Amino acid sequence: MNKTLLTLLAALLLSPPTFATHTPIHSPTEEILVEHSVVKMQLAPGITIEDASQAMLSKAADLNLKLVGRQQTSKALQQRGIASPHIEIFQFCNPEDAAKMVRHDIIYASYMPCRIALVEDNNGTPWLTTLNLNMMISRS
Repeated sequence: MNKTLLTLLAALLLSPPTFATHTPIHSPTEEILVEHSVVKMQLAPGITIEDASQAMLSKAADLNLKLVGRQQTSKALQQRGIASPHIEIFQFCNPEDAAKMVRHDIIYASYMPCRIALVEDNNGTPWLTTLNLNMMISRS
């Protein structure tokens, strides 16, 4: 596996993301922009969607995260004769972390399990996206 991809996935799964373009929300009346609610990371050049998929599954196993769901949406659409860029959604869960989150505030159950999407944009560029839970946590 490519070390760059593994580092990227580890950062995605383990560390709080930082954003140069993040605009803090200072009052409840300010609008939360959709782009602030997600972490979006482009795959490194030379990393295929299959490489990313396998690396993510491998890293999740290393972190003791259980794969509880996987939707291969683009494959389902293609089977229906509908053209689609790659859309695949992985769902991971660590029961201990889930319990801690719910003990803190039951609202976090709405964000479970942890979802990471592996998608292509309209230009064919592959991306990983997931909810920015740090934004949610900082507001609790």
